[in-house]
Amino acid sequence: MDKICLIIKREYLVRIRKKSFIVMTLLGPLLMLLVMFLPIYLTNQTQTERTIAISEQDFDLFNKLENTDYINFVVTPVSVFSELKLNFEDELYYALLEKKENEIILSSNKQVSLSVSNEIKSQLEKKIEQKNLVELGIDIRLLEQAKTKVVISNQIISKDGIGQKSKTELSMAIGFISGLLIYIFIFMYGTMVMRSIIEEKTNRIVEVIISSVKPFKLMMGKIIGVSLIGLTQFVLWICLTSLLFFIAQGYFGNIAEVESTQEIEMQSMMLEGLMYLNNINLVEILLAFLFYFLGGYLMYGSLFAAVGSAVDAEADSQQFILPVTIPLILSFILIQPIMENPDSSLAFWMSIFPLTSPIIMMVRIPFGVSDWELLVSILVLIGSFILSTKFAAKIYRTGILMYGKKINYKELWKWLRYKG
Repeated sequence: MDKICLIIKREYLVRIRKKSFIVMTLLGPLLMLLVMFLPIYLTNQTQTERTIAISEQDFDLFNKLENTDYINFVVTPVSVFSELKLNFEDELYYALLEKKENEIILSSNKQVSLSVSNEIKSQLEKKIEQKNLVELGIDIRLLEQAKTKVVISNQIISKDGIGQKSKTELSMAIGFISGLLIYIFIFMYGTMVMRSIIEEKTNRIVEVIISSVKPFKLMMGKIIGVSLIGLTQFVLWICLTSLLFFIAQGYFGNIAEVESTQEIEMQSMMLEGLMYLNNINLVEILLAFLFYFLGGYLMYGSLFAAVGSAVDAEADSQQFILPVTIPLILSFILIQPIMENPDSSLAFWMSIFPLTSPIIMMVRIPFGVSDWELLVSILVLIGSFILSTKFAAKIYRTGILMYGKKINYKELWKWLRYKG
């Protein structure tokens, strides 16, 4: 046990001091913030006033178009409008708006912004609808009064008969983010274990190490050491992202003005989602995430370690890596269908199967999973980890000192049958 602890300590300290670890730890939160806030910043920086010319000939149709904060409609004489079509000057006008037979034409010497096009489309649809209602003799005010907005609140009835409000979108978001994080973590740090073993095997360092420690202890030390690196980086990402988020929110909050009904509704939905968080068992989700986060990595880490010990170069590992990672990739692809029907037979069996359960079960938990299903999934994952570690150790023990030989599946099967 002391030797495993020494290997864990060495793996942890060597990797945590690497520049690549420090750079990725700092860049991770910054990239996340860029994805969140950069579109807001760029939208506000590029939202300049745009003047759109309208011909007097189409005044009856376009006369009720209202100017906005970034669109200004200008009516021009027919002769001027015709001249602009022949010699368009983007210094004066952003685009030309006209009606031709049964379609609306928005002309410019470059691609018109989607926001501008959508704003004009929205206004015209509303104005034409009102005009048609008047012609049909329908009172617009009565029609508006007759319109009803139906709000359906989801409610989950607990065992004691008490109903708690839930939000499907929130459950989907939690499930998807949890599955995505586990998927990235397993791939990133599983390949790190494999590369570390291949590197030591290529440099013949492993021959010195193996003389003083058993191959199984060396393999487990590497897997656990890298998992601790992953956990450290994950915790640092959460802390740094939270800190930078509050700093950025104070700055971007002054820039991002609410300019449309869609943005108001989006903010309302976010506030509503925060309220629904109180009805979600976050402790259960966090504990389950931690278990599947580590359990999934440890099992896949042992398989990656076995692959690393069986080959001499990373390029040779592809034939073995693909079968190992197919269940992981498949479970990520099926996240969306599983969220649509979390109680299906496919969702159940994939949350029990150990190679897919780390992602699929985390997708299902926010929607509600029975205690016995969760218990069976946990026990199967633990049992599978023990078996996979046992098999991986056999391959590792033989392959770690094997050089210059192209390994195939038949050879791996022989190694698994070796006794002792």
